[in-house]
Amino acid sequence: MSGMDSALKPRLKRRSFFEYVTWVVCSLIGLGILISVSTNPNFKWGVVAKYFTYETILRGLMLTIFLTLASMTLGTLLGLGLAVMRSSKLRPIAATAGVYITLFRGTPVLVQLIFWFNIAALYPNLTIGIPFTNIGTAIDVNALMAPITAALIGLTLNQAAYMAEIIRGGFSAVGKGQIEAADSLGMSAGMKMRKVIIPQAMPSIIPATGNQFIGMFKETSLVSVLGVAELLQSAQLIYARTYETIPLLIVASLWYLVMTLLLSYPQSKLEQKYSRSTSRLPRKAKKVALTEPEGIAR
Repeated sequence: MSGMDSALKPRLKRRSFFEYVTWVVCSLIGLGILISVSTNPNFKWGVVAKYFTYETILRGLMLTIFLTLASMTLGTLLGLGLAVMRSSKLRPIAATAGVYITLFRGTPVLVQLIFWFNIAALYPNLTIGIPFTNIGTAIDVNALMAPITAALIGLTLNQAAYMAEIIRGGFSAVGKGQIEAADSLGMSAGMKMRKVIIPQAMPSIIPATGNQFIGMFKETSLVSVLGVAELLQSAQLIYARTYETIPLLIVASLWYLVMTLLLSYPQSKLEQKYSRSTSRLPRKAKKVALTEPEGIAR
């Protein structure tokens, strides 16, 4: 058996006595917590089971999924545009994208949501039309900026800033030789972006985007402060009436946990598919024949 084949074989590691002890200790701690949670009547697991598939909870879950999908889709598209602007050689365009990213990454999402919900205090009316003419349409911002609209705008704009940095990091992973080769072929900037940069950047972008998607699903709970009846707000509406606060919070937490686990599986598969680990060894190594004493290989 060659040395390369031996290197590819999985290495066996002997378990130490300390590892067995830690397994026992952690198992006892976990068992104790499980017994305490399952036997404590204050958790009211019967109430949790009753409201887990309650109609109001399921409607809130559907709205949470909608907000996640919509904000991620729009945020990714806007983030792609910002990443292209950030990578531009034109300083004003790159600076504009940089200011946007810094502003939305540097302020809390909750503050941004409240700001967009109250934007009518700054601009009660907006006019969309042709500059320097009387052609235009007035928009009542107070009527337009409903809670769900403010939530979607706030989540999308915030997500775009993070996606822009993820995509820009993927662009940076593309080798300069690939870009120079595209330039030598006379590709335009748009074709170079579509045919060379984006396809090669995807292995770096997709795993991080999966993490952002899972984080966005949990981040939608912040829109409950706007009165949007998503999952957490739906639970709050119920326990405000029944005073069963802890069981309803457990219901919401279990749904967040279930959806996170369901999303984590495809996300882990994408990470395995697009991972570009440099630690892997080739399955077969080509033999190199030396023809000269100096070590010239052919």
